Amino acid sequence: MPLHGTELRPVTWEQALTDLRMHLKLERSLSDRTVEAYLRDVGKLRTYAQAQAPPLKPASIALDDLQAFITGVAKQGLQANSQARMLSAVRVFYRNLQRERVIEVDPTELIESPRIARKLPVFLRLDEIDAMIAAIDMSKPLAHRDRAMLETLYSCGLRVSELCNLRRSWLHFDDGFIRVVGKGDKERLVPIGPEAMRQIGTYISGERVHLPIRTKAEDMVFLNARGGPLSRMSVFNLVKELGVKAGIQKTISPHTFRHSFATHLVEGGADLRAVQEMLGHASITTTEIYTHLDREYLRSNILQFHPRSGKRKGSAA
Repeated sequence: MPLHGTELRPVTWEQALTDLRMHLKLERSLSDRTVEAYLRDVGKLRTYAQAQAPPLKPASIALDDLQAFITGVAKQGLQANSQARMLSAVRVFYRNLQRERVIEVDPTELIESPRIARKLPVFLRLDEIDAMIAAIDMSKPLAHRDRAMLETLYSCGLRVSELCNLRRSWLHFDDGFIRVVGKGDKERLVPIGPEAMRQIGTYISGERVHLPIRTKAEDMVFLNARGGPLSRMSVFNLVKELGVKAGIQKTISPHTFRHSFATHLVEGGADLRAVQEMLGHASITTTEIYTHLDREYLRSNILQFHPRSGKRKGSAA
């Protein structure tokens, strides 16, 4: 919104980027990694602005300048999704300048984002998940931990970081829920199924109790063999290894279990808002990808099995 009647505050690029950093960290509670990504993208605009003659200050950039900047970036070969991400960061930057009374009109308001083809996420069928769990060698140390982790990923739709950071004090099995801390330290309660609860209980009572638990790891659910916090990479490697053993040809990661969780819920008729809440998505549009996936899945099945699709053996050409 324009700030008519309000005296504008002049800032340098350095000051403007410092203000943006504070806004992202303190007001939006974003992680250091995400904040740096925003600053990196806005830094490209700064480089462009300072290369002009005369150099452009943050408040002197107009719509034409932004369009020339985006066009230049596109000509350098930056993909549409990277362009959209960078433009999103620039929009946040200028909205913050507007809030801080540096500019009156946001020059990004009339900029259109490049169109991105939405990529449908890879997911596993239930029999593929069962095959991966069956591929765990239960005679090996911490095999019950590995099974409990896979059951929890699929039962709760967790991100791998949420799984690794899960605390024992956040397990509310009597109520059938676990507490999860996701992106931006946002908390949510997620239902957990009986099989995941059973496997976590078996792991805690049968394996975890024998580990040399390190200081500050006492409340962590999933630990490594040395009794310390589990790394995301170790979960990633476990999923890759079990996928190979189970003969799964898809490119998978721990996040594939999250996609599978959401896809199976939508296929089963779950309310999209409920799925959004369980996944911890800030926007319903992020969750809607699973409705597209569901439709694509149905379409592929019809093409494969309908007698008039031309896909079945012996069908007319």
